[in-house]
Amino acid sequence: MLSSAWKYVPGNEYCVKVTDGTHDSPKQAECGKPLITSKHIKGDVIDFDTAYLISEHDFNEINKRSKVDQWDVIISMIGAYCGFCFIESNEEIEYAVKNVGLFKAGTEVNAKWLYYYLNSPIGRAHLDAVKSGSTQPYIALGALRNLPILVPKEDDVKEKIVAILDAIDTKIRVNNRINAELEAMAKTLYNYWFVQFDFPDDSPQGQGKPYKTSGGKMVYNPTLKREIPEGWEDCQLGDYLKFKRGISYKSGDIQDEGVPFLNLNSFSLSGEFKQTGTKYYNGKFKPENKLDAGELVIAITDVTRNADIIGKAFVIPDVFDEQPLISCDVACVSSKILGEAYLEQLFNSDSYHKYIKHFASGTLVLHLDLQGVKWFKTHLPPSNLLEKFNHHCDSLFKQRDIVLKENVYLESLRDWLLPMLMNGQVTVGEAS
Repeated sequence: MLSSAWKYVPGNEYCVKVTDGTHDSPKQAECGKPLITSKHIKGDVIDFDTAYLISEHDFNEINKRSKVDQWDVIISMIGAYCGFCFIESNEEIEYAVKNVGLFKAGTEVNAKWLYYYLNSPIGRAHLDAVKSGSTQPYIALGALRNLPILVPKEDDVKEKIVAILDAIDTKIRVNNRINAELEAMAKTLYNYWFVQFDFPDDSPQGQGKPYKTSGGKMVYNPTLKREIPEGWEDCQLGDYLKFKRGISYKSGDIQDEGVPFLNLNSFSLSGEFKQTGTKYYNGKFKPENKLDAGELVIAITDVTRNADIIGKAFVIPDVFDEQPLISCDVACVSSKILGEAYLEQLFNSDSYHKYIKHFASGTLVLHLDLQGVKWFKTHLPPSNLLEKFNHHCDSLFKQRDIVLKENVYLESLRDWLLPMLMNGQVTVGEAS
């Protein structure tokens, strides 16, 4: 039963205006502004990497009717991400929209309340109730305008609830920036040591100075067709790698609880681990199918337009209560000589990705031939330098995992609080 302190109002009464993006299909342009559609609204982010560009003329024409403003809540109206929401907090918006709804909330508090409500069990239930279509779910604009929005009758209650939830999300965003900096540190160290060859020269003549810039001798390698440090060799990766394939699964094997299951959605476009992509497996498996934190996994299938994820890699973080499994879209790669941290950076490098994409085939789904990984030729750094690099990265991984664990806790706390705050089970006031 609804508390007397709360009420439902339709979307077009809660908002200044409820409208949608363009219904036209502007042509792709070589330069211009991104066109964001329903498939690019993926929770609290917009996926600009897979959006195509449209001309300035088409951008301006769309914005005559469907301009996105600061504190609009954008909602996906069709497809797999139907019902996903994003808050636009920027003042300057450099993209146009198609096939999305625009809740013009007017203020920051109103926008954040609406966002949290639409992500609560109550809000999601109302969204599910107005979805149409079986194979391709969609929400009509009229349904968004009439969507019941639950709000407290007192504005100060709304502001306090938003403040609580926003404080948790702000800390999560800070943690995400910390981890992005840790990832950048590992990438920078890899580039200095193994691309620019400015690793610490521990020889008597080097005295710990950067090798190449302090005059370290470079020698042309005919196999690699470039110069590498004197004493380094070339190698074929297959001589130093071992692979373990993931397990096949049926849709019924994936449930809300079970064994953590790393899959294609566990990879970001740049290769980093995505906690939100974790699924949970309840089918049959062997104990040896499980993996440990610190092992390296690579994506061996891809559904992105430009093969963005194929061959990308991440070191499994220590964030799970139980050893995870990997799906058939993923393979585990190990090397006693090269090490997981070194391979992670190599597999996520631009030069390697340009190479490995040519070993992926398929129409709607790309499949990677692991022979392509084995055939890749590169330089083989000295074992002591590899050990030093992997040791540095181990320290970064430990810091990353602490932050990831905190985010798991914060997200769990937010998701626990959200429905109780929204339905009045937990109240806020001066005493709290």
